[in-house]
Amino acid sequence: MRSDLDLELVGLTKRYGSTTAVDAITHLFPAGTYACLLGPSGCGKSSTLRMIAGHESVTEGAVVLGGRDVSRLPPARRGTAMMFQNYALFPHLSVVDNVAFSLRMKHVATSTRRARALEMLDLVDMTQLAERLPAQLSGGQQQRVALARALVTEPQVLLLDEPLSALDPFLRVRMRGELRRLQRELGITFVHVTHSQDEALALADQIVVMNDAQIEQAGAARDVFDAPATAFVARFLGSHNVVALPDGMAAIRVDALRVTDAPDAPLQGHVTGIEYQGTHVALTAQVTGKQEVTVLLTDGDFFGAPKDAGEAISFVWEAAAAHPLRGGGRTNQMKPNGEYTT
Repeated sequence: MRSDLDLELVGLTKRYGSTTAVDAITHLFPAGTYACLLGPSGCGKSSTLRMIAGHESVTEGAVVLGGRDVSRLPPARRGTAMMFQNYALFPHLSVVDNVAFSLRMKHVATSTRRARALEMLDLVDMTQLAERLPAQLSGGQQQRVALARALVTEPQVLLLDEPLSALDPFLRVRMRGELRRLQRELGITFVHVTHSQDEALALADQIVVMNDAQIEQAGAARDVFDAPATAFVARFLGSHNVVALPDGMAAIRVDALRVTDAPDAPLQGHVTGIEYQGTHVALTAQVTGKQEVTVLLTDGDFFGAPKDAGEAISFVWEAAAAHPLRGGGRTNQMKPNGEYTT
């Protein structure tokens, strides 16, 4: 059942001259969803976000919010707000005035807009720094101000363009939790662009994997991770091996492979790499058909029966762990070494 606040993309296309950045994508974001557009650089995810926001014109198709086609409306009249990657704070304005700026442009009374801005700053735990300038803030604090400024207009949909990319790893993890908390408290739709698989899995109710200007796969985060549809999705999400089996290509999670001494194991080869990662060891091997696979072993399992580079090794797995992949897939495919072909 559709809600009055659903966001829908209908045949959405963006062309820059002869280059197609977004190719006729259609997708429904249910109201109140935290969705991540995930994919490599150049796949079309940021162009899609900017078309939703109104910062890029739509070549063909439509952006529909709450049953209303907003494709030709200016950003301020769409019911959306955007938080930019570089935060785009005004350096000469205080924190509270930065947050209140859009209300000032709408000629909201000074007392009202200040009260609303302080309410948003309280939501992101920044009230105590309301009179500081952006240059006096850390990166994480600037991000909170940018978030408060985006939320002050009470949007139906908040759009976030790589909002965590400028933060250090520790703060990035902390801010993931803050974003998720805010989305749940506010109950509005968040559409978040990222190239980080960990970020998408940690945040999203729904993941939309983009590749070569189209949607490769979309669905609940756990469903997409557990059942990737194509080799591209399996490899891009990580934690999967893509292997050729007698009955076709399949994705097998790295934690589903088991080392075995069985002479008839379906994958046999030799160890090419060993990486200690604290709680586990990532062991890489070249196996049947010159395929490269990775298996995660607990540190106890590995050091109880250690392997060396060049040593023979074989793998087995439960039948249900091999998820069949559909054929096809477009250009811009990922190689096993993480590079892309076009």
